[in-house]
Amino acid sequence: MVKMIMHGCNGAMGQVIAGIVEKDKDITIVAGVDIHTERKRDFPVYASLNEVKEEAEVIVDFASASAVDGLLDFCQEKSMPVVLCTTGLTEEQLERAKEASCQTAVLRSANMSLGVNTLLKLVAEAAKTLSVAGFDVEIVEKHHNQKIDAPSGTALALADAVNQAIGDTCHYVYDRSQRRDKRDGKEIGISAVRGGTIVGEHDVIFAGTDEVVTFHHTAYSKAVFAKGAVEAAKFLAGKGPGYYHMSDVIGND
Repeated sequence: MVKMIMHGCNGAMGQVIAGIVEKDKDITIVAGVDIHTERKRDFPVYASLNEVKEEAEVIVDFASASAVDGLLDFCQEKSMPVVLCTTGLTEEQLERAKEASCQTAVLRSANMSLGVNTLLKLVAEAAKTLSVAGFDVEIVEKHHNQKIDAPSGTALALADAVNQAIGDTCHYVYDRSQRRDKRDGKEIGISAVRGGTIVGEHDVIFAGTDEVVTFHHTAYSKAVFAKGAVEAAKFLAGKGPGYYHMSDVIGND
């Protein structure tokens, strides 16, 4: 059984993950870390990683971006594999994660959903045929009204998957309100919608002459991200140093 530490255990996602792990016979949370040390589950909660006494094989992080630097320092020093789920990381922090991967296993993905990561593979394959045939690509993402970043990291990852599949020949357009030009064939349009309690929706639209192909993913709850994080933790435990992705977890080429 894999032994994990939940970093950010008392946050919303930390609690969702804890609930999923309780029903999984292949993994257990031996300790949690959170600035709020209230014990809500059947494992001890510490204010910092340095206080943790229990032995573990992997850390799952769903805390805050401000805590990532200390987390990476700890994981690098202890050679502790870590699944980085926290969003809003700076370019410097992402580079720091890659540096840490020289000493330990680090898994980072723009979206932890198994479905979204399968979608990334599908749209890349579609782009090889449809984009070459002259289909335009538009991406529309929808999220709740509390999300502060736009476009979503997942929308950008989908755009990157399409673009990389066709040789990085496209540029991204986020806003056409100030333009009075026809769309050129090398655009990937990315639009963001914010409202209500939408957990997350993403559409990748390939629009050709007289036909449209749309790939759609809807997340109905945060559990889809939590399930992916748990699968990632089970995958990463015992792995050697390296920078891993969810595509490794689901077996993408």
